[in-house]
Amino acid sequence: MAVKADIDFQKDLFDAATRMRGSITPSDYKHYVLPLIFLRYVSLRFDKRREQVEVMVNDPESIWYSDDQEVRESILNDPDQYKSENVFMVPEEARWSYLVEKANDSNIKGILDNAMKLIEQENPELEGILPRIFQGSNLPAENVAGLIEIFSRDVFSARHEDSVDVLGRTYEYFIGNFASSEGNRGGEFFTPSSIVKLLVAMMEPIEGTVFDPACGSGGMFIQSEAYSDRGNALSFYGQENVETTLRLGKMNVLLHGINAEIRLGDSLLNDQYPDLRADYVIANPPFNVDTWGAERISKDDPRLIGPVTNANANYMWMQHFLYHLKEGGTAGYVMANGAMTTNTIGEKEVRQKLVDDHHIDCIVQLPEKLFFTTGIPCCLFFLSKNRNGSNGYRERLDEILFIDARKMGSLVSRSQKALSEKEIEKIASTYHNYRNNNTDSIEEAGFSKVVNIQKVKDNDYKLTPGIYVGTKKLDEDNTVFEEKMEELISDLRDQFSESSRLQEKILKDLEGIV
Repeated sequence: MAVKADIDFQKDLFDAATRMRGSITPSDYKHYVLPLIFLRYVSLRFDKRREQVEVMVNDPESIWYSDDQEVRESILNDPDQYKSENVFMVPEEARWSYLVEKANDSNIKGILDNAMKLIEQENPELEGILPRIFQGSNLPAENVAGLIEIFSRDVFSARHEDSVDVLGRTYEYFIGNFASSEGNRGGEFFTPSSIVKLLVAMMEPIEGTVFDPACGSGGMFIQSEAYSDRGNALSFYGQENVETTLRLGKMNVLLHGINAEIRLGDSLLNDQYPDLRADYVIANPPFNVDTWGAERISKDDPRLIGPVTNANANYMWMQHFLYHLKEGGTAGYVMANGAMTTNTIGEKEVRQKLVDDHHIDCIVQLPEKLFFTTGIPCCLFFLSKNRNGSNGYRERLDEILFIDARKMGSLVSRSQKALSEKEIEKIASTYHNYRNNNTDSIEEAGFSKVVNIQKVKDNDYKLTPGIYVGTKKLDEDNTVFEEKMEELISDLRDQFSESSRLQEKILKDLEGIV
């Protein structure tokens, strides 16, 4: 049965962690705490495997049995015994038991840095992941000792059968809460879980290749692996532009038992996978980024189906996603609402091309406040290369499914909403029925509509679901008026947000002239 760490226990961890903020800035705090959790994890797995090997060498029925103490020690310390089970080797001075013994030493920060170095030396695949930053930090040694004490509790010990899962969930919890505490910056490495779950539930990655060229903390990979019921049937490739975020992502996926290849670099300007074509491209790219280096993109770049503009990287991301999509595959990604209707030169042309070439499969407009960055309302785009009826799906070349989910979601904090499991299931099943079955049963006034692309062209290629799904019938209790007002207020907020963005851009452009 799946195990979920107790929420109160996780809150204790976070409260204990936040007390350390007087020594280092909140934005850097995760870089100290999360590697410590990872260290605990690799040590825990090593301890468990060592216990298994000890049983083997002492069992007369085992092929590894030996009554020679020297031979037993040799088998116990044989790296192949651990690597064959995907367990990292942990030298004695990097094991958690050693760190606990030394926790109150005045040099505990140096001991921790050395432990990170020793683990990397023993496991070349971890090179560059584990930071040696404790010794050079202002972090008081007693606070480091306090964290070691917390992660030494029984629930994290090798004796607790669910400890690895608890560590993985705790790591994920810390990433989420640090993202929340960092406001806008947190969005750089963390996508709220209900959005990740929705994307994965709609795309149904079961087997094949998953590619996330803006992979952050690796949440898309973890959710995809959890969705697939065929262990190791998915392979994962990612790219991340921020080195510290890349470290978080690598540690996060390893904590969840996933081997993902994640490379460092700017996906748009320095594509690390020019030959990769994936069955699933899934991403939450940084949207509405201007002055991103469009002038460095060659006109002969094979990814391009249209122009690029330095005013906004959104449609360069879309061309990047489409290029890396295998025939028969599906791409799903988060995007700013403005991308559905922009008339900016260099953006609208690409949107028209995507529609005319039958690549756009579905658009989902999401409720506001799903992100920690509440200022930018967002939507989901789905591109597909199976709309001709390949890969077992029905032919739907001339159709686009629009889903208006703005009324869904409920507040989980004062400023953030989340989609419920029931809402995720409703949106995902609507998309599945659209791809697989007759469309008669999936349309719902005010929520979903399958539209011929000629109608989209007639609407100047605008992709806003609200244009197409219509409205619910009036109820006698006048609830529609309230819903309509909420919709109007939401639209007004979208327009205010877009207005603010444009004002900032105009001021920036004017400043550049002076």
